[in-house]
Amino acid sequence: MTTTKSQDKTDHLQALGKGGETTYQLEGPHSGILETFPNNYPNRPYIVSVEFPEYTSLCPMTGQPDFGVIVMEYIPKERIVESKSIKLYFFAYRNHQSFMETIANTMLEDFVEALDPLWCRVKGLFSPRGATTLHVFAEHFDTKAENIEEVKTIVSEWKQEASRHSS
Repeated sequence: MTTTKSQDKTDHLQALGKGGETTYQLEGPHSGILETFPNNYPNRPYIVSVEFPEYTSLCPMTGQPDFGVIVMEYIPKERIVESKSIKLYFFAYRNHQSFMETIANTMLEDFVEALDPLWCRVKGLFSPRGATTLHVFAEHFDTKAENIEEVKTIVSEWKQEASRHSS
């Protein structure tokens, strides 16, 4: 059997390790955990959606665990986030104490710093606590992008399609 290889540039990636050795950086969440690689299609706006259904962190007041689903969506410009590093990034929140609103906005800032995307949205769909469900949506547009109107149209259509499937 012949093995083929894509044009993806992966030599610099560390989180996956080599030969089964994975580097875990769980001392706390930070944008440095997120590894990226070049986007092979920077002239084609497309959406990447990553859903992490096993999210946990700690309430800063009670220390009790918060659970939820984190969905990170973005239109890449020059960089794409490597999926194992995003999982490690989410794992880094397990012993982190913060309010849910702060978490979604901090994640958005970290993704924007690591990726410099045309558009990015973090959806924190947190499990009910005390009979209250909290969903936090934080969003960023690169308003300086030449094709920002095209990006906004793509995002609007994406949101409409997603809302049809969630109803």
